[in-house]
Amino acid sequence: MSTTWDPQQYARFSDHRSRPFGDLMARVGAVDPGVVVDLGCGNGPLTLSLAERWPEARIIGVDHSPQMLEAARVLDTSGRVEWVESDVAQWDPATLGAPADVIVTNATLQWVPGHLDLLTQWAAGLAPGGWLAMQVPGNLDAPSHALMREVARDHPDADLLRPALERLVVEPPAVYVELLGSVGLDVDGWETTYQHVLDPAGEQANPVLEWVRGTGLRPVLDALTDRARRDAFLADYDARLRAAYPRTPIGVVFPFRRIFLVAHRPAG
Repeated sequence: MSTTWDPQQYARFSDHRSRPFGDLMARVGAVDPGVVVDLGCGNGPLTLSLAERWPEARIIGVDHSPQMLEAARVLDTSGRVEWVESDVAQWDPATLGAPADVIVTNATLQWVPGHLDLLTQWAAGLAPGGWLAMQVPGNLDAPSHALMREVARDHPDADLLRPALERLVVEPPAVYVELLGSVGLDVDGWETTYQHVLDPAGEQANPVLEWVRGTGLRPVLDALTDRARRDAFLADYDARLRAAYPRTPIGVVFPFRRIFLVAHRPAG
């Protein structure tokens, strides 16, 4: 099932969405990498930050969404990055022509069934001394997603929506740590629950709904082609989200758990 992405909607919370990437990359110790790959690069600003960090490196951004890549190319005014349209599940490290020194995948693998096998393939494609860094959301049981599933179960198109909502899969952190350690990498894994304060100015009716419109809700919106049934879904979901994430005097507090892994292949 293909998902249509909206770069403008995704970028509405770019300050909050970019913070985990910064926290992830702060633990990557590469000094002078030759080849750096961002798998699931999205609309481009975070990939361009890799080019700023390593100005001499070859930077490749891979994403399956033509809409996201178009936005990325617009941002990349100097043509610094090689933007590649490909499903990350089909991407082959051998296409680089050389081992990768850094492979990054940020908030992408939750969309990819069987991504444990991919991680071992990518690890095998690392150069000696190379780094593999990943971040995935760990909030699939949070109200933002649990309520989405509840509304879908009560919806007339429940059978149609089930595949869209079953796409997201994330393993427990220990599974990733053990997997990457078992293939000879030194692994650093951790979790962080961010307490995002959304829309402190009170300009959005439901900022949590606007957040998920850019990510987890996309497959549902694609599946609901009947406008009336889509509107009914959104109205029900909107009401339940407002109850779960009430507005406070400082804005809407949106806890968001994320899982991080940084793995390093010893130079020897």
